[in-house]
Amino acid sequence: MYSRGWLAVVVIVALCLSCSPYRRIQKIRSGEVMIGLSVPAEPPAEEDDGADIKIDSIRGSLSEGPIIMNAIRDSETGEMVASDVIVASKVTARFRNVAERAGYVTIGFDITVPAAMADSRWQLKVRPMMRILADTLELDPVYITGSGYRAAQLRGYERYRAFLATIITDTADFVHLRQLEVFLERHFPETYAMKNDSSLISEPMAENLFGVTQRDALYHYTSHLRRTINERRKLRAARLYDRYVKDPIVTEGIRLDTVLVSADGDFTYCYEHTFKSRPNLRKVMVALDGDLYEMGEHLTALPFPDELTFYISSLSSLADMTTRYRMTIMERMVYDNTKALIDFEVGKAVIDTLLGDNASEICRVRRCIENVLARDDLELDSLVIVASCSPEGSFESNRRLSQARSKAVLEHIGDYVPEEWRDSLIASSLPENWSQLALLVENDTVISPDMRKNISSMIASMKNPDRTEKDLSRLSEYRYLREKLYPQLRSVRFDFYLHRKGMQKDTIHTTEIDSVYMAGLQALRDLDYKRAVGILRPYDDYNAALAFMSADYNHSALDVLGRLDDRDPKVCYLMAMVLARLGQLEEAMKYFELCIAYDPYMEHRANLDPEMHQLVKLKKPF
Repeated sequence: MYSRGWLAVVVIVALCLSCSPYRRIQKIRSGEVMIGLSVPAEPPAEEDDGADIKIDSIRGSLSEGPIIMNAIRDSETGEMVASDVIVASKVTARFRNVAERAGYVTIGFDITVPAAMADSRWQLKVRPMMRILADTLELDPVYITGSGYRAAQLRGYERYRAFLATIITDTADFVHLRQLEVFLERHFPETYAMKNDSSLISEPMAENLFGVTQRDALYHYTSHLRRTINERRKLRAARLYDRYVKDPIVTEGIRLDTVLVSADGDFTYCYEHTFKSRPNLRKVMVALDGDLYEMGEHLTALPFPDELTFYISSLSSLADMTTRYRMTIMERMVYDNTKALIDFEVGKAVIDTLLGDNASEICRVRRCIENVLARDDLELDSLVIVASCSPEGSFESNRRLSQARSKAVLEHIGDYVPEEWRDSLIASSLPENWSQLALLVENDTVISPDMRKNISSMIASMKNPDRTEKDLSRLSEYRYLREKLYPQLRSVRFDFYLHRKGMQKDTIHTTEIDSVYMAGLQALRDLDYKRAVGILRPYDDYNAALAFMSADYNHSALDVLGRLDDRDPKVCYLMAMVLARLGQLEEAMKYFELCIAYDPYMEHRANLDPEMHQLVKLKKPF
C-alpha cells in the first residue's frame, strides 16, 4: 500500500510538472513546440468537405482598452469560453508561385500559434523577415498577447497615471490662500478690495507701513516644502514610467496585436505583404524571428521552422529579346554646317580676336573643323565660308564687305588647317541675309503680330533690297530691328561638303540596330512599364502588347494582340491571360488550348504562373 501510494504521488507530481509553465518553456526552447510558418492552402473545390480549424482571437489597443470577444458559458464546466472563430487550414507547403503585376508583388503566408504556446501571462513577439536579392527586410511584427499580460500592461499605465495625478501643475496650490487673504485684508485693504479685479498695482504703492511688500507676503505664505516635493516627483516621472510600464503597448509600426482570451485551439494569422518588384527578381524568402515574454520579462527566443520560398512569375520573362534592326538609306554625300557670330568693326573686314566673343567663337570653329578632319569614315571635299551682312547701307557695298570678310576668315582659319586641306577652303558671301531676318521677325515676341505680318510681307515682296531697307527705316520698330535683330545677321556660316570613304554608289540601303526599340525592351526587363509602353506603343507588336499587359492596360493589349498572328503560341498565351483578366473565360480557354496545341511546354509555363491556374484547372484532358 505504501509503495502504491508513493507511486501515485510521483505520478501526480510528474503530471503537474509536465503541465507547468517551466515544462512548456522547455518544450518551446527545444523546438518540440513552435510557431508554424506556411503558405496558405489552395481553396478547396466546391464538392470537397474541407475541415475547418476554429481559433479564438480579439484585438486590443491602448486607446480603446481590451476588446472582449463574444463568449458563452460552457454547459459542463460553467466557464465562459470565446465563441468568435476564424477559419484557417493546415498546410505544409514550403513554396508558392506568385505573380508580379504592374511592377508589384503580393506574398501571403500563415503564422500559426499552437494552443500549447497560449498562456494568459505570455506575449509572443513575431517578426517576419523577407530576403530579397542581397537585402534582408524586416516586415511589420505580429504580437500575440495573453489576456493577463495585457491586463498587467494596462495596470502599469493606470499606476503611472495615478502617479502623474499627484504632481501639482497649478502653482497657486502651494499658497495658503486663506492666511494670505487675512494678511492682505489687514495690511493692504486697497489691494484686498480689488480681489476680483485684474488691475495692476505698482510695487511702490503695494507696501505697508512696516516696509512689507505683497511679494514678501506671497513668499511668506507659500509652502516651499510642498513645492520641493513636487519638483522631486517631476524628476522621478521618467524612472517611474520604466518601473510601472515595463512593456509599453505598441500602437504604430505593427501589423497585428491580438489578445488571446481562450487557448482552446491554434491561432492562425494570414499575413499579406505587397512590395515593389526589382529587375531580375526570381524569388524571395520569408522567415520568422521572435521572442517570448512573461509580464514584461524576456523568457526565451522562439524557434521557427525553415523559411518559405516565393517564386516570382513576371510577364517580362515572356519578352521576345530578339535584336531588332531597322532599314536605313545611306547617302554617299554628307553635308553639315555651323555658324559663328564673328564681330567686325563697322565697314571693316579685319579679324580682331579681342573684339566681342571673337576668340571663343573662332576657337569653337577650329575644334569643329578638327573633329571633321579626324573622322576616318568621311573625307572633306570642300569647306565653304559664307559671310553675311545686315541690310544697313547699299546692297553693293555690303556685297564687297561680305566678300572681304569671308576671305579674312578663310586666311585666319587656313593657318590652323593642314597643308593638304587648304585647297578645299572656299570663300563665298551672302551680302544681306534677308531670309534670316524674316525668320527672326516671325519668331519675335516683342513686335506686335500685325507689324510682324507687315514686315514679313515687305520682305517676301522685295524687289529692290535698298528700297526695302529704306521702307523699314520709316517704321517705328526700326530701332528695335537695328539694335536687336540686325546684329544676328552679321554672321559667318561654315558649310562642310564631305563624302564617305570607299563608297562608290550615291546611295546604299543598310540595316542597323533599332536602339529606340531595344531601349523599350530594356525598360520592360527593368520593370519600368510606363516607359516601356511609351517606347513600344508605335511598334504595335508582341512586345508592345506585353508592355501593355505588364502595365495592366488590358484593353490596349487585347487590341494589339487581335492584330497579331494567332498561330504563335506566345501570342495565344497572352491572349488567354488578358481575356481571363477581363472575365471572358470561355474565349480564354479556346486560346489556352490552342497555345498548348502549338507548344505543349506552355502548359508547364502556365503551371508556374498564378494568373493561369484557373485555366489550367478548366483545361480538358486530351
